This record gives sequence, structure tokens and C-alpha cells, in this order.
Amino acid sequence: MWWKTAAKRVEGSLLPVLTRQSNLSVPAAAASFSSSTTVPIIELREYAVQPGHMEAYMEATIQSASLRTSLSPLRFFSVPETGGQLLVATHAYYYQGGHADRDATRAKMAQNPEWTAYLDTIFPYLDTAQSNIYVEAPLVSQIDGVVGLKSVPLPIDNHPDNSILELRRYQLRLGYDTVPQFLQYYGDGLPSKLAAPGTDPSTSLVTLLYTEVGRLNEVIEIWRHGNGTHAMEQSRVAARSAQEWRTAIAKIADLAIQFTSTIHKPTSFSPLR
Repeated sequence: MWWKTAAKRVEGSLLPVLTRQSNLSVPAAAASFSSSTTVPIIELREYAVQPGHMEAYMEATIQSASLRTSLSPLRFFSVPETGGQLLVATHAYYYQGGHADRDATRAKMAQNPEWTAYLDTIFPYLDTAQSNIYVEAPLVSQIDGVVGLKSVPLPIDNHPDNSILELRRYQLRLGYDTVPQFLQYYGDGLPSKLAAPGTDPSTSLVTLLYTEVGRLNEVIEIWRHGNGTHAMEQSRVAARSAQEWRTAIAKIADLAIQFTSTIHKPTSFSPLR
């Protein structure tokens, strides 16, 4: 049966398939959750859908949207439009009670027959799946103008039909002090970027995340642009006049070994739209 432990050959490498027993993607199942605190965590799940199956996957997912939001702390659900691999269902969950909260939530979901029926439907459409755990940077609650993922509904409601999410991902070099340095530089420069004259009023920094479990030393900015790519471009131009931000980015460039920017379109049922 497809849900039993198996392996699947993709582009010459073996990729583990999700197991029905654990209901976890491979990175999450393999990770060792050592945190003993109750710091909130954000789980980012990315499901690469097989070409030709995205319509069927989304149809089933939309039909189960109310079930998903009733069982789990969904914060956003989006699909990339450009800037990287396409056909990747991207969804984020905010667990106020940390890993214990996540474990309890997922155990409850695994016992729900409607949810397991949904999984039976969509798993055959998936090519790969991964889960990584992040925490929000302290500056999310310290700097005015940063929304954060704690509250639902999120305090953003402008232009929901035109809005896009911009995911900006930094892979930093290894080292214990690399992420703290990044956060220091970023926090020093961010207020000037947020206040830069000409910034589109529909542009908001939703959150800044860094890895707890998964690819180490990864930092993700999530921006929302209510007026679409026009707002994104206008706000980028405005940021170039923010000298403190330019200084921060110059310092951050020395820490990063890779950077990507991906434009996502939120789904109709995404809390963050």
C-alpha cells in the first residue's frame, strides 16, 4: 500500500515517501525536538505537486479548507507564481505552545476520519513533501509596523483580491553567531525601510523567521503586498533611499551564501491574504 514505508526515485536520488503511521513529512519525522521551552513555533510545510495534478490537489484541498482551519492553527496557504520551483503548496502553522502543541494537534488530526480521508486523496498527487520548524525573531514584537503571525485574523485587510506574498529566503553561513548577527543588522536597518518615503501603503512585513529544526541558519522574510507586484516594486524602489537599510543589507550580504525571492499567491481560504 502507498502509505507504508517506501522510497521513490526522483532524478536519480531516493526520496522517502510520507508514512501514514506518523502523518509527518520526512524532515519533521527525523528531527529531534529538543526544545523544553514553550516558545511559539511556526511550521512551514511545502508539498511539491506532480505536474498535471495541481488542479485535482487544489480541488480536494479547497473542499477540506474549513476542516483544516478547524483542526489546525493555519496562518497562510499559498502557491508560488514565480521566483523558483512552481507547483509547491506552501502552508504555515503557528503553534503557541511550541512542539508539545504541535504534537498534540497533529495527533488529534491523525484520529479524524475526514482528515485522513483527505490525506488518502491528496498524497498520491505529491512528488515530495517537507516540513521545517521556525521561530519568529524578537523584533517581530518589538518594532512597530511588523504584523506577526500570532493573531488570527491577521490585522491586514487591504486589497485581498490583488495581494501577493513575497518570501525572501537567506541561507547564512554556518556558525553559532551568524543568525544573531543577521537579526542585529536587520533590526538596525528595518525601521528606516518601513518608514521610507514612497513605500506603498499596502506593503507590510508579516514576519521574520529563523530555523529551529530543518536547514540550519535559514532566515525567511515574509512580506505582503496588498496591491500586488506594483506595490512590491514601488516599495523596493522606496527602500533604496533608506540609508540605514542599505547599510544593514551590505552587512547581511557578508553573512549570506544564498538568497532567493519568490512571489506567492494566497489561496481563497488562506487566513493571510
